Amino acid sequence: MPQELSSIPPFGGFGLGLRRPHYDDFLGPDTVPVDFVEVISENYMIEGGRQLRILEEVRERHSVILHGVSMSIGSAHGLEPDYLKRLKALAKRVEPLWISDHLCWTRTSAHNSHDLLPLPLTDEALEVVCDNIDQAQAALGRAMLFENPSSYLTFPEDEMREWEFLSEMARRTGCYLLLDVNNIYVASQNHGFSGQEYLAGLPLDRVRQIHLAGHDPSTAERPVIVDTHDREVSDPVWALYSDAMALIEQPVATMIERDENIPPLADLLYELDRARSASGVLEPA
Repeated sequence: MPQELSSIPPFGGFGLGLRRPHYDDFLGPDTVPVDFVEVISENYMIEGGRQLRILEEVRERHSVILHGVSMSIGSAHGLEPDYLKRLKALAKRVEPLWISDHLCWTRTSAHNSHDLLPLPLTDEALEVVCDNIDQAQAALGRAMLFENPSSYLTFPEDEMREWEFLSEMARRTGCYLLLDVNNIYVASQNHGFSGQEYLAGLPLDRVRQIHLAGHDPSTAERPVIVDTHDREVSDPVWALYSDAMALIEQPVATMIERDENIPPLADLLYELDRARSASGVLEPA
């Protein structure tokens, strides 16, 4: 870690992703019973525009988390200075609880895939990731959170398990972890390990946020589970969430994440109440 970064204090709220179909709900006269909203950073990294104005209005009522999908922290070509500059400007504008992104790569020097592509779990890839995280945190002037990916394949070059990679990444860079419990479950079923083994191998004191989402189960024609984030949280994911909450000693922020087939807000709030119940927290903070 090249410089000392301020720590991210634990925060135990419950929130939702802010999606376009729910803008009117969050701007209406009734307060939405959430402790925070999370937004996709890239949707607001522009000067002016309706979406940024809406985010600023929502920010007057709720804390905001910035969650990126295009930093490409695993890129061998390094990070884009202009991207970091625009992200820092957005953070200054909305003063988020924190900024997060994914353990993945999304681009080469000439092409952006707009997809969260997997990394080989090797010492060489770990060096690249840690160098890029150091660069990002130095440019932003703050520690970040990074999310564990869903995965459907492994590389023959792999030298460690994913939880070992994440643990060493956090140790070297001082970053924190965004634990996507659905992604753990998806990967565990696709690769034949237990979610409990994954949790036991992580530095859980570095977890500051949890994502809960749905997935498409495997079928006879397609023997892998696909992370879709387009339906309700499944019972096995709820069970793994309960296991995680029993192991994590500090407060963490929990969020229901839905990216497709966006239902009415009331449906997501119902799931959020289930997360509160599983955590022993019955009312919004």
